[in-house]
Amino acid sequence: MKFYTWLIRYRLYLGLALIVVGVLANVYSGFWPAFPAYLIGLILIAGHFFIGPLRLIQEHMEAGDLEGAKRVLNSIKYPNLLYKPIRSAFFTFKGQLAMMEQDFDTAEKNMKKGLDLGTPMKEVKGASMLQMGMIALQKNDFKQAEKYIRQAIREGLPDKENEAAAYLQMCNIMMNKREFRAAKEFFRKAKALKPTTPEIVKQIKELEKHIPRLPG
Repeated sequence: MKFYTWLIRYRLYLGLALIVVGVLANVYSGFWPAFPAYLIGLILIAGHFFIGPLRLIQEHMEAGDLEGAKRVLNSIKYPNLLYKPIRSAFFTFKGQLAMMEQDFDTAEKNMKKGLDLGTPMKEVKGASMLQMGMIALQKNDFKQAEKYIRQAIREGLPDKENEAAAYLQMCNIMMNKREFRAAKEFFRKAKALKPTTPEIVKQIKELEKHIPRLPG
């Protein structure tokens, strides 16, 4: 794993070095002895520009190292060259980082770019729609938030924690609309999933104080 991480980080330089080795081998020994160095060098360079270091970003994000993730993102100088699904993930990561920094306008802009590019996994799309809903809620745009979160639920979410978060947000939106019966149903669905994320558990405990008092 460490070797693979090292390879991703330095493959551009390694690829260029192999091209230089290939040129020298071509000059002194002919094309065919140089061919393997040319081929591997071109594959590494193409991988740098068309695939990028997205795996490194994911590792930093999972470890909570936001500065490390930002450094990797900033190292991608030509994102439009990335393979389309990877470009979508690139903008999604940018949106997630901006959201963590409370920069909701930048987060929304990048998340929309990621969604517009599409993703082969419905769960990934669902998670992105949920985050768009969260951004809309931060802007107090309840109508847009409801639209995004309902679509996230329809698309499917990657795990029960995300599902519970979506149902809780819908519960809050329904309470804001004074549609109390719907709010109770979304709360029931969220609680039934038995989430373990501390923030979600806290929200459930807080809502438990108010839900029984709602009419309907």
